[in-house]
Amino acid sequence: MPPELSVVLAAVALPFVAAVSTPVLYRLLGERTGYAGVAVALASFLLLASQRGTEGPVGLEWIPSLDIALRFYLDGWGLLFAMLACGIGTLIFLYSPAYMHGEPHLARFYTALLAFMGSIVGVALAADLIAIFLFWELTSLCSFVLIGHYTADDSSQYAARMAMFITVGGGLFLLVGLLMLSIVAGDVVGPDAAFNLAAMLETPEAMADGLRERGLFLPVLGLLAIGAGTKSAQVPLHFWLPNAMAAPTPVSAFLHSATMVKVGVYFIGRMRPILVGEEWLFLFATLGLTTMTVCAIMAVAATDIKELLAYSTASHLGLMVAGFGFTSIYGAETGVFHLLNHALFKAALFLVAGIVAHEAGTRNIDDLSGLRHDLPVTALITVIVALSMAGIPPFNGFYSKELLFEAAVEASHYHDIGVLGWLYPAVAVFGSIFTVLYSLRFLSLFFGDRPDALGHVHRPSTTLVVAPGVLAILAAAVSIRPQLAVDAIVQSGVDATALEHHEMHAGLPTSYSTPVGMSAITIVLGLAAYPFYGRIHDGLNAALAAAPPIAANWWYDAIVGGLTGSGARIGDRIHNGLLRTYATWTLLGTCGLALAGFVAAGTVASSELIDFDAAPAVALVLLVAVVAGLAVALSDSHIAGVLTLSILGFMVAIFYILASAPDLALTQLVVETLVLLIFLLVIEEIPEYYEVSLGKYARDAVVSLAVGVTAFITVLVTTDARPEGSTDIARVYAEQAVPEGGGTNIVNVTLVDFRGFDTMGELVVVAMAAISILTLIVMRSGGDDE
Repeated sequence: MPPELSVVLAAVALPFVAAVSTPVLYRLLGERTGYAGVAVALASFLLLASQRGTEGPVGLEWIPSLDIALRFYLDGWGLLFAMLACGIGTLIFLYSPAYMHGEPHLARFYTALLAFMGSIVGVALAADLIAIFLFWELTSLCSFVLIGHYTADDSSQYAARMAMFITVGGGLFLLVGLLMLSIVAGDVVGPDAAFNLAAMLETPEAMADGLRERGLFLPVLGLLAIGAGTKSAQVPLHFWLPNAMAAPTPVSAFLHSATMVKVGVYFIGRMRPILVGEEWLFLFATLGLTTMTVCAIMAVAATDIKELLAYSTASHLGLMVAGFGFTSIYGAETGVFHLLNHALFKAALFLVAGIVAHEAGTRNIDDLSGLRHDLPVTALITVIVALSMAGIPPFNGFYSKELLFEAAVEASHYHDIGVLGWLYPAVAVFGSIFTVLYSLRFLSLFFGDRPDALGHVHRPSTTLVVAPGVLAILAAAVSIRPQLAVDAIVQSGVDATALEHHEMHAGLPTSYSTPVGMSAITIVLGLAAYPFYGRIHDGLNAALAAAPPIAANWWYDAIVGGLTGSGARIGDRIHNGLLRTYATWTLLGTCGLALAGFVAAGTVASSELIDFDAAPAVALVLLVAVVAGLAVALSDSHIAGVLTLSILGFMVAIFYILASAPDLALTQLVVETLVLLIFLLVIEEIPEYYEVSLGKYARDAVVSLAVGVTAFITVLVTTDARPEGSTDIARVYAEQAVPEGGGTNIVNVTLVDFRGFDTMGELVVVAMAAISILTLIVMRSGGDDE
C-alpha cells in the first residue's frame, strides 16, 4: 500500500510550523512551552506510526525545470529513524521544562529543538538529493544554535563553532558526492530522475555499474564517507562530539546520542545497496572499528560523566558504521538493530547524567559514588541501560554486539581480505573490552561508598525521571523479547539496507559459536580489568598529556588557530587603507577568477582571430596609443602622466571613429575633456613630482599585464562565440531575436541586447574616470604609498 502524501507532509511540516509559532506560544505558556513540544513530537510520531507497513514514494513538484521535487520515500529504514527522532523527541520535550527551569532564551531553545526534530524527520524520509542536502545542513544549523545555547559561556561558543565547522565542512563534501551521483543517475535511471534517490535504489546494481564505468565510484564513495563521517563523529573527526557536551543535557540526549550523530550512520545505511562491495568493506569496516576502539579508550580516560558518555557515543557510532561496512546480511542487521538499541539506552544515560548533575551539583566522576541511596529509581534505570551499553546478556545491547561479532567473522567468507580476516574480529573484541570498562564505571556512580564531600543530593522531580524511565522500560522490553522489536520495525529496516531478504532472528544463544566465544572473552576480560580501572585511567591520561596530537582538540586548535593567524596577517596586508593595494588585489583577483573560469570550461579561441589585419590609419593610431601607454607608466610627474594619459584617450576616441562607432568616440572625448578640466582645477593640490620604487613599478606592471591579458582573452573568446551549427551571426540573431529575446519586435530586442551593454560600457568608462580623479585628489603627500 503506498503512503499517503498528506500524512507524510504533515509529519514533516508539523515541527517546523510549531517552531515558527514558538515565540507566540512562549508568551502564552512560558516555561511550559516544552509540553507543547511534547504534543507536536507525539503527533508526528503517531502520524508516522500510522504508515508502518507501507512503502513507496510521495512528493510535490518543487523546481520542475530542474526535476527537483520535495520527494519522500517511506520504507522500514526511514520510518525507524524518523520514529526514533519523534519518539525520543517526545520524551526530551517532557524532560526539558523541569531541567531548563529558570534558564534564559527558552523561546529560542524550543524553536531550535523543534526545527531540529523536523529536519531529522526530513533527512530520514527525503528521497530527493537536493532535499536531503538541505535537511542535512538544517540539522547542522539547528545544532549550532542548541550547542551554543549558553551565549555568555566561552566553552559553549567554542563547541558550537567547532560543530558547525566540522559538520558543515563535511556537508560540502557530501554535496559534491551527491552531484556526481546525480550525473550518473541522469544517464542510468533517466534524465527525469537525476536527483531521485528512490529511483536509484530501485536499480542499485545498474547505478553501481554506471559509477564504475565513469570512474566515479571511488570519488563518490569517498566524498559520501567524509560527509557521513563528519556528521557521525568518526575518527579523526570525532573530537567535535565530546566538546558539544557543553550544550544543555536535553540537547546532548537528543542531538548527540539519539538523532543528529546518527544521520551519518543512517545515510551510510541508505546508500549501502548502491555502493556495497570490497571498497565499501575496507573503508567503512576499518573506519568504524577504528572509531569504536579509539573512542572507547578515550571514554575510559574521561573525568566528566557527560564526556564519558560522549566518547562512548562516538564508539557506538563506530560500531554501527562497522556493521554497515561488513557486506554480509549480519552487517545490515548490526547497523539497524544497534541504531535502535543505542538510541534507547544512550538517551536514557544522558538524561540520567543530567539528573545527577542537576541534583548533585557536579559531573566529576571522582566526586560521585553511592548515589543509589539518594536516587534509588535513577539507580535502577541506570542498571538497565548501563548493562545494555556494556553488551552484557540478556540486555538489548548484547544482541546487536553479537551481530557485529558475527559480521566480523563472516567478512573473510565473503571476500579475500587476508590478515584483515582475523584482525577485524580481534579489534572488535579489544574495543568491546573498553566498552565494558566504561559502562561499569558509569554504573559505579550509584554503588560503593558515598563521599562525605558530596553533600545533600535532592530527589529529582517526577518529570525528570519519567523520560529515562520510559526509555529504560523500552530497553528492558527489547532485552526480554528482542524478536518483538525485530518483527515490529527492525526487519523492515534490514530489508531496506540489504541487497537480499533474510529472516532475522534475535535471542540468547543456545550453543557455542565463534561470536559467542568473542562475547565471553569481552565480558570476562572487561570484568577482570575493572579492579584496575584507576591505573588504566591514569595511564591513558598520562599518555594523552605526553602526546598532545592524540588529544581531542589538538588538531582542530592547530589548524583553526593557524588559519585564524594567517587570515589576520593577510587581512592586515590587504586592508591597509591604501587605494593602490585595494586596486591591486581586486584586479588580480578578478583576472584570476576569469582566467580560471576559461580554463575550467575548456574555452579556447580560434587561432584565426589572433591574426592582425588593420588599415594603416588604424595601425598608426594603435601604435601611438601603445607609445602613450608606456609614456604614462614611465612619467615621473603627475602633470606629464595626466597629459600623456589624455593622448592615449584621444587615440582611443580616434580608433572608435575609424571603427564606425562615433557615439563611443564622442563619449570618450567628453570623458577626456572632463578629466583635463578637473585636473586643472585640482592641480595646485597635487605635488609636481613623486618617486616610485622599482618594486612598485614591477607590481604595477604585473597588474597591468594581467588585466590586459584577461581583457584580450575575453575579447577573443566572446568574439569566437557562435550559435551552434551556424556561422552567420546576423542571420541567426534576426531569426531568434524575437522568440528568444522576449520582445515584440527586433528593434526593441536589439535596444535591450546591444544598447544596454553599450550604456553599461559607457558607465564603466565614466566610473574609471571618476576613480582616476579620486586617485589624483588623494595623492597629496607625494609619497609612493598612495
